[in-house]
Amino acid sequence: MSKEAGLKPDDFPIEADKDKLKTHKGEPVASAETEEIADEIADRLNEHAHQEEQDRWSA
Repeated sequence: MSKEAGLKPDDFPIEADKDKLKTHKGEPVASAETEEIADEIADRLNEHAHQEEQDRWSA
């Protein structure tokens, strides 16, 4: 059985929990070296997903 990789739109927003990244449902996504890096990654992923959603609506 193959597991599909990658984030899906319903995984957002991504949340940082200490050095772990999780979906809004609490499913683990990744880990980072520090809490600060995890926060930055979550912010960037959420910002990118928001921009993609905006692009879809404006197309």
